[in-house]
Amino acid sequence: MNEKQEKLKNATVGIAGLGGLGSVVAVALARASVGRLIIADFDKVDQSNLNRQHYFVDQIGQPKVAALTENLRRINPNVEITGFDGRLTADNIREIFADADVIAECFDKTDQKQMIVETVLTKMHQPIVTVSGLAGYGNSNAIITRRINGRLILVGDGESGIDTNSFLTAARVGIAACHQANAILELLIDGKVKI
Repeated sequence: MNEKQEKLKNATVGIAGLGGLGSVVAVALARASVGRLIIADFDKVDQSNLNRQHYFVDQIGQPKVAALTENLRRINPNVEITGFDGRLTADNIREIFADADVIAECFDKTDQKQMIVETVLTKMHQPIVTVSGLAGYGNSNAIITRRINGRLILVGDGESGIDTNSFLTAARVGIAACHQANAILELLIDGKVKI
């Protein structure tokens, strides 16, 4: 095992939200052999999720944490998975993601995004990779990764959102999720994101 693989094997990543972003980020990190994932969501798999989230028809109705754990174990049985099936709040984020080296913000709603970013930046020490502007379809190259400061990495086009475009596709959401996963891998391996 080389040095980079060793860093990933010994790393822990927290993923807040397991929808179109979070489920794809988790799959990418499991395939990269990140050693431990802390996954959190309060929702259940719904038929409407299947067009862009890493779930299957026979998992409809299951908690997303349980369904994604099952899927990740099929992909990489060596990844350690800690699941939190509940709503993340400013009061519990620190405890749930205390062991994470990096946190991925994968929420849908603006107020939830703001809450976790503010909590991580003011009350925790980890870097956070967040997303703003990815909804719909269209220009793939508009989605970029930006370093806002030493601990805040932002992915997206900075414009489109679920409020302005309710047509979500696996392709565009997946591009943003893979940007997130790639930024996380860079942080884990190199300690920085090359922008």
